[in-house]
Amino acid sequence: MEWVPIVLVIFKLLVFGTGMFLAIKWHYDKEKAEREKKDREP
Repeated sequence: MEWVPIVLVIFKLLVFGTGMFLAIKWHYDKEKAEREKKDREP
């Protein structure tokens, strides 16, 4: 059984999973900051 494709697929899933998590977190934090900014304005 070849182990190289298994390792590469696992690595790819980890990289894409991390990237998706960070992208969602970035958008969520950006939206939250904009809401807080609007709440502070008179």
